[in-house]
Amino acid sequence: MSVTELESLDTIVSLAKARGFIFQSSEIYGGLGAVYDYGPLGAELKRNIRELWWKEMTQRHDNIVGLDAAIFMHPKVWKASGHVDGFNDPMIDDKQSNKRYRADMLVEGHIAKLRGKGKEEEADELQKLLDTAGSREGLCKDLHNIIMDNEIRAPESGAFDWTEVRQFNLMFKTQFGATSSADDDDAVYLRPETAQGIFVNFKNVMDTARQKIPFGIAQVGKAFRNEVVARQFVFRMREFEQMEMQYFVEPGTDGESYENWLSKRLKWHKTLGIREHKLRTHPHPKDKLAHYAASAADIEYQYPIGWQEVEGIHNRTDFDLSQHQEYSGKKLQYYDQKKQKRYTPYVIETSIGLDRAVMMALCDAYREEEVDGDTRTVLKLNPEIAPTKVGIFPLIKKDKLQDLAHKIESDLRADYKVLYDESGSIGKRYRRQDEAGTPFCITVDFDGVESEGEDTVTIRYRDDMTQDRVPVSRLREVIDDKMKSWKPA
Repeated sequence: MSVTELESLDTIVSLAKARGFIFQSSEIYGGLGAVYDYGPLGAELKRNIRELWWKEMTQRHDNIVGLDAAIFMHPKVWKASGHVDGFNDPMIDDKQSNKRYRADMLVEGHIAKLRGKGKEEEADELQKLLDTAGSREGLCKDLHNIIMDNEIRAPESGAFDWTEVRQFNLMFKTQFGATSSADDDDAVYLRPETAQGIFVNFKNVMDTARQKIPFGIAQVGKAFRNEVVARQFVFRMREFEQMEMQYFVEPGTDGESYENWLSKRLKWHKTLGIREHKLRTHPHPKDKLAHYAASAADIEYQYPIGWQEVEGIHNRTDFDLSQHQEYSGKKLQYYDQKKQKRYTPYVIETSIGLDRAVMMALCDAYREEEVDGDTRTVLKLNPEIAPTKVGIFPLIKKDKLQDLAHKIESDLRADYKVLYDESGSIGKRYRRQDEAGTPFCITVDFDGVESEGEDTVTIRYRDDMTQDRVPVSRLREVIDDKMKSWKPA
């Protein structure tokens, strides 16, 4: 049997819509760019991944507690965090088409074209210029000079007619209250990240949850970024969901804690069912670290669009708590009674994009297999995260078969997400569930209901298409055993 893995992201986009995983938002009105809705299967897949993460973080650690902070926060939060002044992308406009581009990505695209033409030396020189472009104050001017000096043209129009490069803030600004204006100095923002909700609640959680350092606060929630260059399906969106945990430690222990969490988080992705050779860690060079970070690394997955970040692990030092302490005037320190000393904790952050994790799971599970001269498309998802666990089929529409199938459906529904299906040939029903990633399909036939003794059914396994005849009373046992022993193919 020949097997083909995913080669193009377009394949997943098509499957996601056809099977009800992910739809373009407001599609009947032409869609809304970089915003997506999760369909029936996608909502289940997303919820399953979210719940596995929550269980891993809060249930399996006695020193990590949960939080659900509001999306709206006091405007000073974003001033203290640096987002008001520094959460920007350098943008440039093509005067001919009125299209807007990220200036650094425009240069990177030109470098890639040069390498494609074999002009390695020219590409290397341009890369050096890009790498040494100025800080926030000088970056725009340097990028504009690079674009003009190298006569980089607009990708769509082909024109060489650019505006100046300027910083574009990625936060969505909105009104708060009946008489306010979005242009007010105290404008309210849709949060661009969930982490700040954890930091401003540090003292509340520490006091009420009676936690001692080290301890963590976990949160799952929506974040919003006005990405100008938003693309690649749900990988980069304007409305997305984050799963973050901020772990508060004593200064001096942060290095060891950072390494521990990097190792733990990589292992979790493997338990999700992601194949090991498709995962890697990518440490950030010291000269490329964010201003608040002492160290940082990405957990990357090899998507069809290349190696890309799914989760970030950062040593944020005491930057966030110190900033909020300064701007709020409230003490955000920890007093260690045993050591009789007071300090501002350092923070180790683990931050994963839930939407990127969904996309990773779909990409990693996708297979096309040649079976008896035919091609079947199958999602070999970990049964733990599969949207539907069990498909239940009467072989044909006969009362005796339908009655037993409905009874099995009712019995299993309390423990698993099940689907009853009696339309089409049994082969077509199998194929539909293969594409949906359903790991187990139960077929009720006359051999099972008319045999002497206990009723039996055929259970078919998605990954290798083998089948077993199983007594109805043992179905739950067999399914549980197979789920526990499952390994990625």
